[in-house]
Amino acid sequence: MALKKIVILFSGRGSNMQSIIEKLHGKSVEVAAAITNNPNAKGIEIARGLGVHVDILPHTEYASREEFDAALVAKIREYSPEITVLAGFMRILSTVFTDSIKAINIHPSLLPLFKGKDGIQESFISGMDKGGVTVHFVTSEMDGGEIVLQESVPILSGDTLESFAQRVHATEHELYPKAILKVLAI
Repeated sequence: MALKKIVILFSGRGSNMQSIIEKLHGKSVEVAAAITNNPNAKGIEIARGLGVHVDILPHTEYASREEFDAALVAKIREYSPEITVLAGFMRILSTVFTDSIKAINIHPSLLPLFKGKDGIQESFISGMDKGGVTVHFVTSEMDGGEIVLQESVPILSGDTLESFAQRVHATEHELYPKAILKVLAI
């Protein structure tokens, strides 16, 4: 039976991408490619070192967000993935992307709480006894798509933002592969 194909989008160090590749590539799914908008992303060498092809598509070479998104959609379609996985892809995507590509994203809070780039910090200072991780479908509303999986992470007495963040990231690395398998019905 042929493996189901995914494409991973990333912008930085690629720790979620690395976890996905190590846990799933060649076993449950084929990571057909990883695509980054950042030519200096540390994740490029990680993906290549794990045997995954990387395409570098610098967003700075495009006149508008929509022009970049159109080029990104075209590049993704070359691989015919069943799902596109955003793993630390630090771009707000336009409807050119969201209306064309079935994608999921991971967010470091219990959505719908604390949308946007500071989810861990906002969870930590909220006064709540927990934060968490959410995998959701990508829509035109930032961090607003249907939830695939969600897991809470307790905020412990004595936690620092750094210690809490480390547990959130460890939870991401476990939850995201499970969410991909769920979406692909594997």
